[in-house]
Order: sequence, then structure tokens, then C-alpha cells
Amino acid sequence: MGWQRGGVAMAVVFGLAACGGGPAGLRHRVERGETLYRIGKAYGVTYQELARVNRIVDPDRIEVGQELVIPHASRRLPVELITPDRARDDRPAASDLPHGASPFVWPVPDGVLFSDFGPRGETHHDGIDISSPVGTPVRAARDGRVIYADSLRGYGNLIILEHDGGYATVYAHNRTNRAAPGDEVRQGEVIAEVGDTGTASGPNLHFEIRKDNVARNPRFYLPPPGKGRP
Repeated sequence: MGWQRGGVAMAVVFGLAACGGGPAGLRHRVERGETLYRIGKAYGVTYQELARVNRIVDPDRIEVGQELVIPHASRRLPVELITPDRARDDRPAASDLPHGASPFVWPVPDGVLFSDFGPRGETHHDGIDISSPVGTPVRAARDGRVIYADSLRGYGNLIILEHDGGYATVYAHNRTNRAAPGDEVRQGEVIAEVGDTGTASGPNLHFEIRKDNVARNPRFYLPPPGKGRP
């Protein structure tokens, strides 16, 4: 699966960059498929700020191998693993859905959906936000394996699960992560607690479903009203 490649990269790129960190930042070498927007999202920096700091005139034009200064970063991050390649908002065909009576379940069944998938100003919201009190259990939406668990500037405490069929789910702004990389988890198992870490506007879970590293609208994959949906 495409996510396995990112998982291997994660083990390699963690640690401090050779050029150091701190307020001045570090240097990130652009890899194939990365954009200024994806890099900024992974590091919690706007693409406009990255363009300004690196004196980039056209934010849509960066080259593979180019080195970018990331302000205030202290370690290099696996951008390919953290951020999706792109987003699609079309309804998947029934044949494209994972097998099983409930392919995915709501990670916070009693929460309130307050921010949907789709455009958000000049950016794109790659998931949905579910409001719930701090400490509410966050449950795995499907059987899977933890391929990422860490704390990042924008996402806060973040967990990414890899599932069969090229799927992955993302759980962000957690108060605490209760699963570690390599853990095998079952659907419905508690993996985190709702929090307001990162750039959250209040206690909520930011939740994404990705297929082959493309962000998809979670509402097309989760149960309908009356079946565990907020």
C-alpha cells in the first residue's frame, strides 16, 4: 500500500535536522509530490509565510530537491505521511467501499458535527470536526494499525491509522494519544481522548478518511442518521 512507503520514511526522517532547529527553523528538502501548501500544513505554517520566508514569488512553483527554511521547526517531518496528496468530494461507488456491514463507525458517536469537509477560504478542510467535551473517548473507525502518533503544531496530538484496501483515518487535536506506532487496533477501540491541542477552536476531534492518500468526504463512508452519527 502507498501508506507503507510513508511509514518507512517516517522512521528515517524523524530526529533533528543536521542544520539545527530553534526559532530560525530548519531546512526541508522538497520531495516528489510535495507542495508548499502540504509542507506548511504538516509543519503548522501557512504557505504564505513559507513563501515570504523563502522569497518565493509563485507559491505554486517549487522544485524537487529545493531546500526550504521552515520557521521555528526543530525536526524534519514526513509530509507525505501527514498530509494528503489532494481531496475529492464525489460520492464513492458502492464497489469502492470496504467490505463489511459497517466499514467505518463514528469515532465520537455522541459528538456534534460543526465543521464539514470542503473549501475553507483559500484552503481546504480535508476532514470533519466533531465537537465533544474534553476527555471524551475517541474510537478507531475501523480495524487498523497505528502508523503515526505524535504532537504537531497545527494538528496537535495526532494519530493516523492504516487500514486494508488503501484506506487510512486521521484523528487530531487529541488531549492524549492512547495508542502508539505499530499498535494493532480493533474497530471501536479507544485510541485517544478529545482535546483542543494544536490550532483547534475548542474541544473537538478533527477526523479524516483517506483512500490511496486522497482525502475523501467522511460523510460518504460513515453510518447515516440514527446509526451512531452525530
